[in-house]
Amino acid sequence: MTNEVADLIAALRDGSMSLEVVAQRFRERAWPPARRPPPETYLEMAAREEQDPDPGVPGSFDDVAAAYARGELTRTQYRVLAEAVAESKRDKHHQDTE
Repeated sequence: MTNEVADLIAALRDGSMSLEVVAQRFRERAWPPARRPPPETYLEMAAREEQDPDPGVPGSFDDVAAAYARGELTRTQYRVLAEAVAESKRDKHHQDTE
């Protein structure tokens, strides 16, 4: 199963898109949350400890982190893309608070 993030990473790897173009696309897209909200009580925290870890969320930053862990992105590429995602999220947060 592919998604926009995986497709962009594949385009970066095969050379059909530059790092700058992929980073710009990352800045322009909306990013889904990668994790559920943190527990608010000790009971919720204890219950969460007994559950399986959250699965990766397709189309989220999880795809970028997984690609880096698999060796599909260099450290420099990962840093540039991570910063692009952070910029996108900061811009979204700024828009939401206006």
